[in-house]
Amino acid sequence: MAVKIRLKRMGSKKRPFYRVVVADSRSPRDGRIIEQIGTYNPIAQPAEVKIDEAKALDWMSKGAKPSDTVRNLFSNEGLLEKFHQSKSAK
Repeated sequence: MAVKIRLKRMGSKKRPFYRVVVADSRSPRDGRIIEQIGTYNPIAQPAEVKIDEAKALDWMSKGAKPSDTVRNLFSNEGLLEKFHQSKSAK
């Protein structure tokens, strides 16, 4: 099973709000998820990102691949650097 970390769109029309979720890559964007690990609100000034770092690092260590947008969010939060440091420490 290929697992992805990606965004699930919530909110109303023209007022997007996203949940950062772990899901099977074959499931639809807003379909069944495995676990919710954070939120992203692009409407807030500045954009509001809340991610459970422990869960995100755990899923990436298990082989979950973040989507391009989630990779960008993780990079801005410093999660990718932590992941690569923990990987090289092993």
